[in-house]
Amino acid sequence: MIGLCRARSRRLVCWFSLWMLFAVGCASKPEPEPERSPYVDRVLVRKAERRLELHKDGEVYRTYRISLGDQPRGHKVQEGDERTPEGNYVLDWRNPNSAFHKSIHVSYPNDLDRTVARALGVSPGGMIMIHGLPNWLSSPRLAEEYRRQDWTNGCIAVGNEEMDEIWALVADGTPITLLP
Repeated sequence: MIGLCRARSRRLVCWFSLWMLFAVGCASKPEPEPERSPYVDRVLVRKAERRLELHKDGEVYRTYRISLGDQPRGHKVQEGDERTPEGNYVLDWRNPNSAFHKSIHVSYPNDLDRTVARALGVSPGGMIMIHGLPNWLSSPRLAEEYRRQDWTNGCIAVGNEEMDEIWALVADGTPITLLP
């Protein structure tokens, strides 16, 4: 009789232990996935291809057709040359009340740009932005004409819907590289 009680006790303990392992295992929370940023890591502009790329996690996330300055070839050297800079900069602040829908500032000029301009006796310029179309532009046909040509004074222009998307995906402090 004592042997029978011990056998039942062992089975009961065994079942209870299994039940506890199962219950605790099922009740535990799964490891949370690391939070993914809604923002891109970097912006890349390919001037010759008239393309702006948003990169996230090392891969191209979005691509946009761009318009550049009236003189798109070469690096911006001085104010008024209508060139878009080339090199590494930062998107450092934004203007929601821009004359061009919305705009995000490129940190041009950097120290090297200022040094070169000083040596040439000129101002390097500034206020290079990624922006939308002019606010006064209401004709869809004319807007399409703007999209097909270089028209800025050195900025990087996209359509307004594209600018809204870029605005949402690019945080202040995001690096930007502008290639020839």
